[in-house]
Amino acid sequence: MRNILLFGAGKSATSLIDYLITNAPRHKWHVTVADQDLLQIKSKTGKSYYATPVELNIHDQAARQQLIQETDLVISLLPPALHILVAKDCLQFHKNLLTASYVDPEVRKLEKDIEKAGLLFMYEMGLDPGIDHMSAMKLIHSIEKKGGQIFSFKSYCGGLISPDSIDNPWQYKISWNARNIVLSGSSGATYKEKGKIKELTYEQLFDHNKTIQVPGLGKLAYYPNRDSLSYMEIYKLQEIATFMRATLRFPDFCEGWNALIKLGLTDDAKKVQTDHLTYYNWATQNLDGDNTAEAHDEFVAQHLGVSSKSKVIRQLKYLGLLNGEQINLGEKTNAGVLESVVEEKLRMEPTDKDMIVMMHEIEFERRSMATRMHAYMIVQGEDNLRTAMAKTVGLPLGIMAKLMLSDKVSLKGLHIPVMPEIYNPVLKELEEFDIRFEETFE
Repeated sequence: MRNILLFGAGKSATSLIDYLITNAPRHKWHVTVADQDLLQIKSKTGKSYYATPVELNIHDQAARQQLIQETDLVISLLPPALHILVAKDCLQFHKNLLTASYVDPEVRKLEKDIEKAGLLFMYEMGLDPGIDHMSAMKLIHSIEKKGGQIFSFKSYCGGLISPDSIDNPWQYKISWNARNIVLSGSSGATYKEKGKIKELTYEQLFDHNKTIQVPGLGKLAYYPNRDSLSYMEIYKLQEIATFMRATLRFPDFCEGWNALIKLGLTDDAKKVQTDHLTYYNWATQNLDGDNTAEAHDEFVAQHLGVSSKSKVIRQLKYLGLLNGEQINLGEKTNAGVLESVVEEKLRMEPTDKDMIVMMHEIEFERRSMATRMHAYMIVQGEDNLRTAMAKTVGLPLGIMAKLMLSDKVSLKGLHIPVMPEIYNPVLKELEEFDIRFEETFE
């Protein structure tokens, strides 16, 4: 019997838990799922003989290390800042580690020790990052193998709501961690376009968003994602003129989010006392002028440079930001308040379905002929629990776990999934779950 330990049973864990439990009898696995919310774990593991739910405070070092010592493989779906606790324990107790999160500077410091210990720490093994790397590298390697010279690479991905479930002015509902959504883009973005390095601040990211056409969906807006440049070397595309990784949203979302940034409501530094503070007073805390006027819509619209009848004002009203209701959440950062607002107002209802859209746009030259290729993937969720987000984040981790426990991976060290020995079997099995790419050429 091989033991798998999963930390985290949140929104993204559902399909991973399903996959591990389904495969457990055939592969002789036992799955331990540890989370601070025991009821949440049990709702996902059911009464499976092959799963053990464990209530755990991740900061309880003795309990955490006990679980890690008893397992063969660790998977972490914890919030990104907590992975390092698990990573250090995995190194100490000689356990391989899988996670869907970005490689962070803290784990990078352990790189030589991981390799020396003969362990595999596979990071960025989810959707974005994850499926984006694997599908991109498969395309890049295929083009280069046929003699193509790539000069432009753009990759887009978004966790969206299915068009059939759109019923609010934001054209958005939450299918993953609300805090990640609130802070997404807060570090700005760096990318390369037509030979020039472009740097955008958070305040610039959502301003005048550009759009792309996605077959069957029409126009989606995008904004550049984090530091694209760091992936040029990983993808071995250091010399190309254009390289960008971006996030997709329906256009209305970007317009509304830009207003929240302008109002200062995404700030995660300064704390605000919210007891007896109204949502309207909170929303206008950074605006000059008398916010006690009766025409709340007019006051905010004037500062945003929009009409009081505009879509943006409708979006703010939908979130309840222009009313006199009190917040009463104690001391919180603005981002913390906003997180609680969007979690309530933009939550998925039981019948709602989400959607994942990913597209790669690669321009290359072969035999003196310029070609533009689009490879796109659209995945629909089943309901508000078995979401497209949970499938696309969880299944790559599950498939990778199976490869590792079946001794089909010889790789050691700290890696992300950009090599054929990883992306070929993972992408092939993902197709069994209707997670696949269509290609078009111009």
